[in-house]
Amino acid sequence: MKNGTFITFEGPDGAGKTTILSMVAEQLPMAMVTREPGGIDIAEQIRRVILSKENTAMDPRTEALLYAAARRQHLIEKVKPALEEGKVVLCDRFVDSSLAYQGYARGLGIDEVWSINQFAIEKMMPDLTIYFDIEPEAGLERINKNKGREVNRLDLENLEFHQKVREGYHILLDRSPGRIIKLDASGTIEDIFQQTLDIIKSKLTERKPSL
Repeated sequence: MKNGTFITFEGPDGAGKTTILSMVAEQLPMAMVTREPGGIDIAEQIRRVILSKENTAMDPRTEALLYAAARRQHLIEKVKPALEEGKVVLCDRFVDSSLAYQGYARGLGIDEVWSINQFAIEKMMPDLTIYFDIEPEAGLERINKNKGREVNRLDLENLEFHQKVREGYHILLDRSPGRIIKLDASGTIEDIFQQTLDIIKSKLTERKPSL
């Protein structure tokens, strides 16, 4: 049984979600921070295969299956045990990323990629997803300016791909308005951080059992 709170951070490349997640984690010392793909050894190994700039020949279905495999291992080995212990889990990306990137932007179909991931995650969905929305041009400009950021295979995609990723996320927003909250990620880091922290604290208060 899931007793903790599962919160995921989503958004196009360059939206700043990873930076915001780190800032939020400093204010929530009880939270466990993790990421996808990765978070545990097996999933980190899969991450290296998926994101390697040498693997440009990777088939879209292979990519989707690898993400689902990494997700399954990460979920069972790290996320689920933490939630069963009552912890707050802050995860950088989850299933919505696969639906937006592989399902919509790669053209595999959101429902088709969802079916793969249903097998991987069973019924384990986030209690809250914060989506950081930004124009693809602005996101890519941030990436180019951040010299210390890891440049991976997905960063090499053209502007049209990143535009489709954003369109995919907007479809998911319409499908899950109760779970996904959209934030404008084009503002200052400080403003976005405060909005994010307020949303999370509100969710945690809502889920706290009454005495």
